[in-house]
Amino acid sequence: MSLSTQYSTGTYTRRVAVLKSQSIVEIKFSDREAGEISAICPQVSLTSCEISSGRATYGGRLVCTLVCTDEEGKLSRIQKGAEFSHYCDDDVLAPAHSGQCSLVCDKTQIKKEGSSYVVAVVVSAEISVYAQAERNMLTSAEGAILKRDTAKLCSAVTFSGESEVEDDFDCNAEDVLLPSAKALVTDCACGSGAVKIGGELCLSLLALRGGKPVALDRVIPFKAEIACEDALLEKNAVCRAEIKEISVNATVNESGKCVVELVARLGFEGRYYEEEEISLVSDAFSPDCKLNLTYGEETCSPCTEIKVYTERVNGLCASKAKLDYTCAFLAASLPRAEYARCDDGIEGSVCATLLYEQNGELKTTEVNLPFSVRLAGLGAGAEISVAVCGVNLRQRAEGECEAEAVLKISAADCEDSIVRYVTQMEEGEPVQANPSALSVYIPSAGDDLWTTAKKLCQSPEEISATNPELSFPLSGKERILVYRPKTV
Repeated sequence: MSLSTQYSTGTYTRRVAVLKSQSIVEIKFSDREAGEISAICPQVSLTSCEISSGRATYGGRLVCTLVCTDEEGKLSRIQKGAEFSHYCDDDVLAPAHSGQCSLVCDKTQIKKEGSSYVVAVVVSAEISVYAQAERNMLTSAEGAILKRDTAKLCSAVTFSGESEVEDDFDCNAEDVLLPSAKALVTDCACGSGAVKIGGELCLSLLALRGGKPVALDRVIPFKAEIACEDALLEKNAVCRAEIKEISVNATVNESGKCVVELVARLGFEGRYYEEEEISLVSDAFSPDCKLNLTYGEETCSPCTEIKVYTERVNGLCASKAKLDYTCAFLAASLPRAEYARCDDGIEGSVCATLLYEQNGELKTTEVNLPFSVRLAGLGAGAEISVAVCGVNLRQRAEGECEAEAVLKISAADCEDSIVRYVTQMEEGEPVQANPSALSVYIPSAGDDLWTTAKKLCQSPEEISATNPELSFPLSGKERILVYRPKTV
């Protein structure tokens, strides 16, 4: 016997690696500039990401804003920036690949060096690497019985772009010392040559009121549209937003009100999948010979929807300083969430810098509120981003600090898709024919029609025609008759 096979070929784009790396970026301030440091806000943004043979190189800009106290107890701010470049290695990387990089400030440390302060920030990077791959599929084979399945084949499409968010509002304060913000994408869909993005900027301001620090919070909705020539059909997309630059200008008008003008430049990176529904060969056998089959497998995680949750968390929180009734709480600034995925949601802690007054002196300490949040109906492959919309602190009892915070959670729910198909078929050893005209076969529990047909070396149609009473999957108690008509 000789098999006659036909194949189809094509290309598609897939994610080939997800790389993680960390680097330490330092910025130096003189003690004459800084005075006594009360709060620090690091903000990192991506400037470049390049893939070469075995290496991913990424660059960024770190901006650190310090809130400082002078000898007279007055607050002021200083801002400095630094460019940095780092890399991570992986043998799979090649120049033809493309990468999308996400940067996050993880930890911040201040150390004294002579007459200077050095702010050291741990910057974590996550790089998704995409590459074109060849797709070779068996389409037909004379002399073999084929199992055909209908499946969706996917090809990744990446996009990126920038947009500005502007807002102005009255502020019950005299001046703004420090803005910190987190951008959340709450909606993202592509189509008609563009990607449309909706989201919220969760803004926290450390301001001055009556010469003392206060924390003010605001949620600013935004919309953006990014050109994407390949985005022709309506698709959900995964998108991440980062703050490239943020500026706040506070002015006092004639009536004595403080008006805040905010401008934020946002960067977006994301992906969606083009889908093609086809009939493919997922398995095969021959009644005349053994077949040597090679399989290909494609995995992807298309976005089904973006789910948004708002959760209020509260409880006792830990602080680095000893807090008692001599401490007057003034402001909880720079709120952020540190979290990890758990079985039914996320768990972690809300972190903030507490400014308080004790014996006439302004002091600061870090506070942490642990939380565990259940996210109903969320798949294991969801990509989650969390922003903190305000933190309130009070002393429940002397030495006990109680906190309450609102979490805004955006989760791009992604459904893992695995498609397996035959890429190569080769003829093996001949199958020795069974001389019996009739056999009785005892199946295994759970066998479906294809598995049964493959074991018996008969087409599924023949099994169904000669055993119409069978119901699949089988229980294992059935008896299957196999007829082998003889030809003269």
